[in-house]
Amino acid sequence: MYRQTREQPPISVRDPGGTMTDIAALPKVELHVHIEGTLEPGLIFELAARNSLDLPYTSLADLRARYAFDDLQSFLDLYYANMAVLRTAADFAELMLAYLRRAAAGGVRHAEIFFDPQAHLSRGVSLTEVVAGLAEGCRLGDAETGTTSALIACFLRDRSGEEALDVLAQLVAAKAPIIGIGLDSTEVGNPASKFTAVYARAKELGLHRVAHAGEEGGPEYVSDALDLLGVERVDHGVRSVQDPVLVRRLATERIPLTVCPFSNVRLKGVSSLADHALPQLIAAGVMTTINSDDPAYFGGYAEDNYAAVAAQFAFSAAGLAQLARNSVEASFLPPDRKAALDRDIGTWLRLQSP
Repeated sequence: MYRQTREQPPISVRDPGGTMTDIAALPKVELHVHIEGTLEPGLIFELAARNSLDLPYTSLADLRARYAFDDLQSFLDLYYANMAVLRTAADFAELMLAYLRRAAAGGVRHAEIFFDPQAHLSRGVSLTEVVAGLAEGCRLGDAETGTTSALIACFLRDRSGEEALDVLAQLVAAKAPIIGIGLDSTEVGNPASKFTAVYARAKELGLHRVAHAGEEGGPEYVSDALDLLGVERVDHGVRSVQDPVLVRRLATERIPLTVCPFSNVRLKGVSSLADHALPQLIAAGVMTTINSDDPAYFGGYAEDNYAAVAAQFAFSAAGLAQLARNSVEASFLPPDRKAALDRDIGTWLRLQSP
């Protein structure tokens, strides 16, 4: 079985107070990660061989050379093409287990993980295979690593709201163990108004509701996600900084943003990490969290994103602990588990003191 392993020791950065901050040991909750985006090149080749599929790449080096993206769409083209190797429940289980092993090594204690049922249904892969495999991977990952997980089914913005509603009905009929729904893929030109019916139905079913917004689209996409879809957290949301009124609303209403720094840089949402809106959002009192999005494509998992922003913006250990606490608060975990994780973060912080 393919195993993702740490090629480097735990990442540490020196904070302004002079302490060595062991970021991999910081207890984290990951709220914005696409399981299909954890499909590492090595596993792509292994699954292609297992399923007797020909790849359009001559080698791992050839595949990795294609991980240079001009924008969101250029990434999505490769992202969806590589999904072709995922065919059976065993494939999905292995993908999930590989992610949870890697996430646990970086300090992730719980992950609320996106998957794209439409992207697999359109390839002729049954919903039963997808859901059964992911659920088994979650079970195995919890048993092996202690990192718990939950599934959020995302609908594709570039497809119809009617199709999303039908897929939700299929998920319900299949008794899929999902805790919520989300919205992803191409943002611009695909407004939230297309999906009001499926979000209303999800609310009736008692499911949590999140949505990608304000990644490539402007702040109005964030406002629409809040007002038309009733989302409980916003995925990305970084372009909210363009609207001071919206930023005040996010801060006042404690609406979490699941920020993905590496993703924003790699997809040219910002020219460099130094230009990222994260410090502005934090200074404005917005509940920001740090996440990896599609780590196999963007060059780093959760702790790598934490380390990069810590180094770029000179965050102290206390600042990193607050980001981790934000992710716990913004999660859909029960209160007792949140309290336990918060205590663990406090213990980590005390150990960073000189």
